[in-house]
Amino acid sequence: MRNLTFTADDFGLSEAVNEGIERAHRDGVLNAASLMVAGAATADAVRRARQLPGLRVGLHLVVIEGPAVLPPDQIPDLVDADGQFPSDQLRLGINYFFRPAVRRQLAAEIRAQFAAFAATGLPLGHADAHKHMHLHPTVGKYLIGIGREFGLSRVRVPAEPAAVLRACGETIGLGARILPLWAELLRGQIRRAGMSAPDAVFGLAWSGAMTEARVLRLLVNLPNGDSEIYFHPAAGRDGVLDRLMPGYQHEAELEALVSPAVRRLVARP
Repeated sequence: MRNLTFTADDFGLSEAVNEGIERAHRDGVLNAASLMVAGAATADAVRRARQLPGLRVGLHLVVIEGPAVLPPDQIPDLVDADGQFPSDQLRLGINYFFRPAVRRQLAAEIRAQFAAFAATGLPLGHADAHKHMHLHPTVGKYLIGIGREFGLSRVRVPAEPAAVLRACGETIGLGARILPLWAELLRGQIRRAGMSAPDAVFGLAWSGAMTEARVLRLLVNLPNGDSEIYFHPAAGRDGVLDRLMPGYQHEAELEALVSPAVRRLVARP
């Protein structure tokens, strides 16, 4: 048996992203989205989500390269004066693991993001993290532990089965070989908390380039079980996307999600 979820990340990042997600749900196969609760267009995203009862919305936790919910003076070791998390993943990872003051501030910010999601009134369908930072054991622990207090029951584990990627013609690099080891640590945390996770997640190898051709190739090679494919659709380019993700093919990913060929293949028994 196969169960398949199509998820869009970065809901709330910009209105172009929000519009792309709405179109991908209304006219395509998208059935879930992950909300950035401090995004510049979060209010617009929540308004759209309330009009899309079939769209399952979860928290897209931001603890790297994005805005925080708490003011900078409450989390001075996490963000800059503008309340932005830095992009240096290695330095953040070290600080999150080794510095007790940073961990306390991190826990407070994660709690604030879950509280901000709860304040929207939307059901909490799942949680994941920007740049997959919940693979970090400290971030993962807080996401799961704090999330459980807010009713969290499902968490993404970003791990693509190498056999499926090979069947799709993808060369497996060193990173793709190491990542599953970290992913299994996260899966263990999720399992011990009594939560669920997809068996397989796709979108890492082709992040920002989930074109129609690639999605069709992936669909015919999907394994049995519970799979998630995540995307970054947008209705058009804007300054935010040009600055943060200049190489991503947001519009092509939207086209893949509304593709008649993709819809036919998904509907096929």
